Amino acid sequence: MKFKTCSILIIILAIAVLAGLFDYSKIGGKPFKLGLDLQGGSHLVYQADLSGIEEEDHSSAMRGLRDVIERRVNLFGVVEPVVQTEIAGEDYRLIIELAGIKNVSEAIQLIGQTPYLEFREPRLDYEEFVEENKEALQSGEMDFGELFQPSPLTGRYLEEAKIVFNQTTYEPSVSIQFNEEGSKIFEELTEKNLEKPIAVYIDGILISAPVVREKISGGKAQISGRFTAEEARELARNLNAGALPVPINLISQQTIGPTLGAISLQKSLRAGVVGFLAVIIFMIIFYRLPGFLASISLIIYVIFALALFKTIPITLTLAGIAGFILSIGMAIDANVLIFSRMREERREGKEFERTIEDGFNRAWPSIRDSNFTTLIVALILFGFGTSFVKGFALTLGLGILISLFSAIFITKNFLRCFVNTRFEKWGKLWK
Repeated sequence: MKFKTCSILIIILAIAVLAGLFDYSKIGGKPFKLGLDLQGGSHLVYQADLSGIEEEDHSSAMRGLRDVIERRVNLFGVVEPVVQTEIAGEDYRLIIELAGIKNVSEAIQLIGQTPYLEFREPRLDYEEFVEENKEALQSGEMDFGELFQPSPLTGRYLEEAKIVFNQTTYEPSVSIQFNEEGSKIFEELTEKNLEKPIAVYIDGILISAPVVREKISGGKAQISGRFTAEEARELARNLNAGALPVPINLISQQTIGPTLGAISLQKSLRAGVVGFLAVIIFMIIFYRLPGFLASISLIIYVIFALALFKTIPITLTLAGIAGFILSIGMAIDANVLIFSRMREERREGKEFERTIEDGFNRAWPSIRDSNFTTLIVALILFGFGTSFVKGFALTLGLGILISLFSAIFITKNFLRCFVNTRFEKWGKLWK
């Protein structure tokens, strides 16, 4: 049993060495990703066109736009973009800040040119207008798009898009499915415009204008045009990535520098290292050998956590670093609870091996409850917070999970290795 325990620890130490080499950027080859507050990035300002949205729906449309953009650049909550909306007079704007991207064109590409999909219905005087301008329309002097006016149906109601092929001609098209609200609007639109064309526009460009032969229920439609298979596939992919609820126009772009800078980062890291060393000294002075073993376990915890942050990768802001340091405090707190329980067990005259088992078993409920409640708070912050709050919650939550492993598994197995040795005597372990 003891040989198996020590073998496991040797494997953990070997993995920790490899993780430590990976943490060191010059050897790992992959630097840590720093946040906008530490290394700067790109600042973009988009103006939203809400002309086709009812005034009472402006706020919800902007929230939807913000969510779509944030979801695209921060799918797992680790990139930490700053995405916010503002009102400037009568204009609604979307402000986006992306950490570490100094090339503005790269930032625009990251956000992507998601097509703005809309369906336009014939203008009220459609038949009369066509009759009066028949020759101009046929000759191309008049734009065919002038026959149509905006309708309530846009990409904001899109649920799914996929590529399909005509079974006869094998020409590709894009099949789209609207959500429940969009399906009702589409049904009303087709019923209202029987025997008339409904135009499909993408980014303001007319793609097709099929004639409605009957009322269409269920919210299904097809976008057909002179697509190649790759163009149709790309269109479906972009629409699925997040159809914008309203069209946006880039009005400002710039590269910004770090708001805190390298000096602030160095001072913060120095303070963290000093605090970490103070904790180690405290543990060794008050708990002797167990404190020394807990300190080694804590060092392994830091190495594993940093390797995980680098692998994902997590964008580290000062808020994220604060969450990580807080998790270190949670990790050492677990060891303090364990050693306090072990002292109580030892005072009852129990053998060292039984002291370890009973000490950990008695401390576990307190460790479990304190860490579990903190983890719940971290999940709530991650789920409902934005930007830097998510970064704090993410590093805190991951740190707590790793700290439980280090405190319960690594420290416990370290102590087991000293069973039936001269170090197990109480006087050699604590004051």
